[in-house]
Amino acid sequence: MILTRTRIAERIQKGSLKFSPALDIFQLRPHAVDLRLGYTFLLPKSWHMTAKGREALSLDHFDKKRPQYFEALELEQGQYFELLPGEYVIVSTLEKITMPKDAMAVLYPRSSVNRKGLSVDLTGIVDCGYEGQLAVPVRNNTSHQIIRLYPGERFCQLVFEETGEEIEDKTNRYSKKDIIEGAIRSNPGLEGKDEEEMDLIQKGLIKELKAKFKI
Repeated sequence: MILTRTRIAERIQKGSLKFSPALDIFQLRPHAVDLRLGYTFLLPKSWHMTAKGREALSLDHFDKKRPQYFEALELEQGQYFELLPGEYVIVSTLEKITMPKDAMAVLYPRSSVNRKGLSVDLTGIVDCGYEGQLAVPVRNNTSHQIIRLYPGERFCQLVFEETGEEIEDKTNRYSKKDIIEGAIRSNPGLEGKDEEEMDLIQKGLIKELKAKFKI
């Protein structure tokens, strides 16, 4: 069941759903919560220096010695970020979120943001029990217009759904280091096993993977 404004407010009052900084009157919608843009921007790097010289960066999820694929930029109060035509970055939400153990959320773009040419992708599920900020990919879809982004502006929204039971997962805290190093995290509770998964995929051993890691 999708949570309405009243149910969201009740959970916030009881402390099972938390936002820091706290929500304001503009953010609580009839059946969603608008999130504000944070101050951290991650810019994809196209090259790096190695012992051999300047080499192009090839994004490889399976590279166990993967380099830093993003450069972090922290804005100061009063500063803005101009997103160039066709440019892609990862941004942080202003709010840190503490999710209940019996509810998940789905992140959606705000239609007003999409209408000005900014793509905020349907990023996926925010897990039960998650704590921390969210890292959200955005892109300037226009061919010639610069889109100015201001920390604090509302740019995406969360829709909450009850799971009907509590789900116990390890807390997955937001870490700037995590998203700089490839924007890739281990699955909670599967640390170590996910390296085996990647190794089998690289070798093309999909049947072996399925046989070894049955549910």
